[in-house]
Amino acid sequence: MNSSVSALPLSTLTPANEALTLRLPSSLQLKHQLPLSHMLSQQVDAHRQAIRAILDGEDARLLIIVGPCSLHDPKSALEYAANLARLAHEVSDSMLLVMRAYVEKPRTTVGWKGLAYDPDLDGRDDMAAGLTLSRELMREMLQLGLPVATELLQPMAANYFDDLLSWVAIGARTTESQIHREMASGLGMPVGFKNGTDGGVGIACDAMRSAAHPHRHFGVDSQGHPAIIQTQGNPDTHLVLRGGHRGPNYDRQSVAQIHNDLDRLKIPARIMVDCSHANSGKDPSRQPEVFNDVLAQRLQGNRALIGMMIESHLFEGCQPISPSMRYGVSVTDGCLGWASTEQLLRQAHRQLLSAS
Repeated sequence: MNSSVSALPLSTLTPANEALTLRLPSSLQLKHQLPLSHMLSQQVDAHRQAIRAILDGEDARLLIIVGPCSLHDPKSALEYAANLARLAHEVSDSMLLVMRAYVEKPRTTVGWKGLAYDPDLDGRDDMAAGLTLSRELMREMLQLGLPVATELLQPMAANYFDDLLSWVAIGARTTESQIHREMASGLGMPVGFKNGTDGGVGIACDAMRSAAHPHRHFGVDSQGHPAIIQTQGNPDTHLVLRGGHRGPNYDRQSVAQIHNDLDRLKIPARIMVDCSHANSGKDPSRQPEVFNDVLAQRLQGNRALIGMMIESHLFEGCQPISPSMRYGVSVTDGCLGWASTEQLLRQAHRQLLSAS
């Protein structure tokens, strides 16, 4: 990987207690260095339209967001993406597989914040190199024919990747944020809002209603200047269930109640289930159990369930960041291994085809 865009020199600061700052290249500079070809741009647009069709019930396939909890190693990430691209082609008549390419990670207190922040995993936080590497990786995944998804955590970073993405998540801790709702209202792709950490969906419902409306808000333009951003509103949002402090919320009773809540609020009933986090009790090996339960609900006629999310890497489990890490194993949340993921998705493919 070539990470040649560097942070600019330290700015001149006067007060002794003011934070040190390094100037980053603008998103426009990085996009010029790593451009998206016309063919790939058309591919991204086609994938966005395909996801919209699933959300709107015009495409009966399931939407599956699958991949590592976070990207940390380019080699293993691209090996995983190559595996997924082959499988995506084989199951494309029943499922749309989207590569989970998370380069930012929310932290409750402190910890590694993701590839875009600290690409060398050494605490130096070379964000200029991290942004470049993240864009390079996503572009290579597109070249494999995959749609790409990520969680947008830092709104200032969104402009560096927005042209590459077919689907975006807003996480449980940021769904309540006005800044993220404003950002989502201006994104040109479908957005999934996760329920709050308590497991309730009220915050996510408010977020979807807010993001559907136009906004004017403070922001940064493509050249890095402060700007007033005017958005048109995003009609392509949906709910992502990830469970909460009170336990899972993917079961039939919970889904039925949530469906009623969405109907009452006149929000389109479009529900994705995150098979990880509180829905699996943070045990990655239980993700297939969640997946199969949701699949059974879908096969029994619940068309509000439009898809699932799976945390999966080449090998199962997780590991701490250290000088001697195992290849293809997550350094954040524990993941399902590729062999189990492939088996799960192939089995679902057969069930969906036999039911059609």
